Amino acid sequence: MRKLVYYVGVSLDGRIAGPGGEFDFFPQGDDQQAAAYSAWMNALYPDTVPTAYRAAVGLADAPNRRFDTVVMGLGAYRPALDNGITSPYAHLRQYVVSSTLEPDTDPAVTVVPSDPLALVRELKGEVDTGLDIWLCGGGRLAGTLLPEIDELMIKTYPVIAGTGVPAVDGAFDPTVFDVAERTAFPNGVTLTRLVRH
Repeated sequence: MRKLVYYVGVSLDGRIAGPGGEFDFFPQGDDQQAAAYSAWMNALYPDTVPTAYRAAVGLADAPNRRFDTVVMGLGAYRPALDNGITSPYAHLRQYVVSSTLEPDTDPAVTVVPSDPLALVRELKGEVDTGLDIWLCGGGRLAGTLLPEIDELMIKTYPVIAGTGVPAVDGAFDPTVFDVAERTAFPNGVTLTRLVRH
């Protein structure tokens, strides 16, 4: 069965963005460290690189390795939209969960006005193609979808935000995940893959 994988960057205090949606405060290290880290991550998960940047990082024709579908909240979709990009992941099927976004924003983007749990259960029930569903963000959506999250891929950056958008914002619902692997990078970032217990 297809998995829902929450792949996201977080601060040490569990924030995926600042209070205004900022995400440029995550430290990347010096130029050499940032380039090595980006190259490694892009090779491992090319599917998560926005379509507009894939050619610039040598991934223009790279096949999807892990995901064929992305589900995101309006906060995760908004940075692209604010820059005139209505289909940020054209190489994936795109779903934006929002009760305020116009349904005809882009023909390649399906706007889901309600019940993201039903959407994810439907997607997980599709014929298994060997590729999974990427939960891109945000925190409220992750809180709603927590019962269906099968795996976490957390990039932890060495910074404390202080406030902002939490990685998971929902009801108190302790959910145990087991660490499957952890990779530390010279720029201080740690990638941890966890699977539902």
